[in-house]
Amino acid sequence: MNKKLTLLIGCGAAFAVAAAEESNSGSLVAVEAVQTNLNVVWTLVAGILVFAMQAGFALVEAGLTRAKNTSNIMMKNIMDFVIGSICFWVIGAAFMFGATKFGFIGTSGFFMDIFKGGDDWNWTYMFFQTMFCATAATIVSGAMAERTQFRSYLVYSALISLFIYPIAGKWAWGGGWLANLNFHDFAGSTVVHSVGGWLALAGAIALGPRLGKYGPDGKPRAIPGHSIALATTGVLVLWIGWFGFNPGSTVAGCGDIGRVAMITNFGAVAGTFTALFTAWIILKKSDPSMTLNGALAGLVAITAPCDIVTPVGALCIGGIAGILVVLSVLFIDRLGIDDPVGAISVHLVNGVWGTLACGFFGAEAVLKTADTSSGIFYGGGIHALAVQSLGVLTYGSWAFILGGITFVVIKKTIGLRVSADEERKGLDMAEHGTDAYAGFQFFMNE
Repeated sequence: MNKKLTLLIGCGAAFAVAAAEESNSGSLVAVEAVQTNLNVVWTLVAGILVFAMQAGFALVEAGLTRAKNTSNIMMKNIMDFVIGSICFWVIGAAFMFGATKFGFIGTSGFFMDIFKGGDDWNWTYMFFQTMFCATAATIVSGAMAERTQFRSYLVYSALISLFIYPIAGKWAWGGGWLANLNFHDFAGSTVVHSVGGWLALAGAIALGPRLGKYGPDGKPRAIPGHSIALATTGVLVLWIGWFGFNPGSTVAGCGDIGRVAMITNFGAVAGTFTALFTAWIILKKSDPSMTLNGALAGLVAITAPCDIVTPVGALCIGGIAGILVVLSVLFIDRLGIDDPVGAISVHLVNGVWGTLACGFFGAEAVLKTADTSSGIFYGGGIHALAVQSLGVLTYGSWAFILGGITFVVIKKTIGLRVSADEERKGLDMAEHGTDAYAGFQFFMNE
């Protein structure tokens, strides 16, 4: 958060100094107003792009699961956003951006009190941060797909938006203790994605695998999704949304947004490329779902370091992410953890990798954004990597332990998983009484 504010102030200051040399004080005020408006417009547009990622997640998850659960997937994704918007405004933002160091008590109040005054920038920044909160909640739905009670999922979604995500976000983005240690996560590889991934892991373990996922011998069976077309469209929508997610985290309408966008794209294309060939070598086929997850893995991994790495660094980070996601999907499958869409491998594994990558590839001196670089490969030493590792361990412990407790409590009280009969029938009819593809006949592997 401190780095974002520094960049925002720096862009405005540079603009103002140049203007001051050419005009009087009245003109200087006008220039500052123009810069403020640019910041507002860009951050608002970026927030809208991040909102579009909700559609991307919905399409990916629907495409990679069976047709009989499509309405349920769509309902969970839209309700994540609805519940997240309300809960983050009511209390979450106060935890995340309140006055305390750790984000637990003594915050500045609820109902957006921390943004009181209602000026244009505060409303815009609140909107932008709400989109991030909703994204963190949405990540979990794919890993818990096809067997979770809808009402239980709504309870979980509220809890992550009220407490779990905002308190964790405070530490890095709200002026908390990790920010004071110079922990670097520019747009959320850890704060958003690995937190969502750890929660997804806890949820998948608490639920257990889908019926028919593992044979009598314990070996995993493939349960293909019903539409690679939907999944591919979803990945492309997410890819577009990421150009709001990462460049938008500058929260400033200045030249850096173009560089961050290009670095983001390098991470994505590298992840897609290496996932394709890794899957091709291991599975003997150019698997579409692995390739799609490679794109998302590259995007997740480049999210933390997108402001401090070179194009070569971005290609390396994304390329490693594409390899990791394929190996991770296969490994998690063999552990007996059923993740229908690969959310744990994409968001947890590569959220961690992208965060650690800052300590290897940070090239601030090369980019001339600082006097020295933080990455080991650019002469930065071990300090940055140690801080990044501390952040990874802290966020992982927080999200996984609290997520595990949350899902166990839900399971013991209102219930977490649908009945076997409802799962076989499909959650569309069992939970919502409607068929996403009325009038169409599908032949599925149960």
